[in-house]
Amino acid sequence: VHLVESGGGSVQTGGSLRLSCKTSEYTYSRYCMGWFREAPGKEREGVATINGDGDTTYADSVKGRFTITKDNAKNTLYLEMNSLKPEDTALYRCGAEAVYCYTGMADFSYRGQGTQVTVSS
Repeated sequence: VHLVESGGGSVQTGGSLRLSCKTSEYTYSRYCMGWFREAPGKEREGVATINGDGDTTYADSVKGRFTITKDNAKNTLYLEMNSLKPEDTALYRCGAEAVYCYTGMADFSYRGQGTQVTVSS
């Protein structure tokens, strides 16, 4: 399973970014897909998930600010991030999992290399 993220960058507090994760059609349609983030000195944190039925979950830290969606035609997963805060600064990685799907999930069996998001105050 090959996952490729894009869309990261540097923004100021309150700004917005949209991350993308391209994957294969099989993965996209059947697996639990999600985003998690990694920052120096912090534990890996699951951000959001979306399952094959389109049901979504979010970490409390991003609820109301981030939105996870997928585009069936493009086999692409997205993470729309609004009202960004300095504490959102991290390497954002997308993941895919065939077995389970839950809130705060970060232990995906398949993971992309990530895209860096930096939020300055």
